[in-house]
Amino acid sequence: MNAPTTPQPSADDFPVLWPVPTRWADNDHYGHVNNVTYYSYFDTAVNAWLIATTGTDIRALPALGVVAETSCRYHAELSFPDQLQVGLSVERLGTRSIVYALAIFRVEKDESLTLAATGRFVHVYVDAQTRTPVPIPPPIYTAVESLLPRTS
Repeated sequence: MNAPTTPQPSADDFPVLWPVPTRWADNDHYGHVNNVTYYSYFDTAVNAWLIATTGTDIRALPALGVVAETSCRYHAELSFPDQLQVGLSVERLGTRSIVYALAIFRVEKDESLTLAATGRFVHVYVDAQTRTPVPIPPPIYTAVESLLPRTS
């Protein structure tokens, strides 16, 4: 028996699309972007968006978002010099952690977007010195609220 399929997300399902280019070094010996590199795209998009949106150097905050969990499902190959858009949204916003829902889209020649991967990324906030869990810093919390799904 086949398991029911979940509909694949589209770019419209994400409040933010963040540009991330592929790099020459991203390709592996098989001629496509290596699987571990997709996690780098997720990390780059989330942190670059946080820095741009908050206007804060997040590395200088008293609390750091450390990655506690990641996952990735691959839908299509990528290869240098593909241009990408990483979709950002939030599954859950807690007091000490954020669960991001993410997608990587390849920008086609006609500017349409092709889904290449979907993923999940969990940030847990810890004190920069003691590494014990602490509340999400206010500028981060406020920015991330904008990624929550809109309720009608």
